[in-house]
Amino acid sequence: MIDRRTLIVAGLAAAAGSRAHAQQPAISRITAYAFSFAALSGGDIRLADYAGRPMMIVNTASLCGFTPQYAGLQQVWSEFRDRGFVMIGVPSNDFGGQEPGGPTEIAETAQHQYGVTFPIAAKVVVKGANAHPFYKWAAEARPKDVPRWNFHKYLIGRDGYIADVFSEQVAPEDTRIKTGIARALAVA
Repeated sequence: MIDRRTLIVAGLAAAAGSRAHAQQPAISRITAYAFSFAALSGGDIRLADYAGRPMMIVNTASLCGFTPQYAGLQQVWSEFRDRGFVMIGVPSNDFGGQEPGGPTEIAETAQHQYGVTFPIAAKVVVKGANAHPFYKWAAEARPKDVPRWNFHKYLIGRDGYIADVFSEQVAPEDTRIKTGIARALAVA
């Protein structure tokens, strides 16, 4: 048998719990589709324009030992783009000062030397307090998977959340990346 004091304490605790729950704001989960980048050639690359499509966001640099990955990124994009896959290059000078040039120099490397046809953003900061909002969001979502060098790859699923992360050490043509992209494309 429950005594009156236990019943009153339980009732007060339940009321306090429901009040605390009601006072908490509704949590809005931001997706990658909330962000945009200035495009290298002018205008904006609005990720919302690609809502529902898997995408890979890669921080790039023109004078890096990994710069030849541009060719692999282009190859992967060519392989999967007809199925709805999006690739976006995001130049950054954050690592080793390996992207010192402006739009003309970046375009020369990416588009002319490596034949890149996927969208390229204007140069941004990808780490620290001044990071582009997309990179701040990604760092909050995956704090152990932040860019540590150029050609760090975020695979965004159809739902707009980070599906996988690949370091600069993983070449774009690597089976792990292609499998991740194929898996993201298969999700309805």
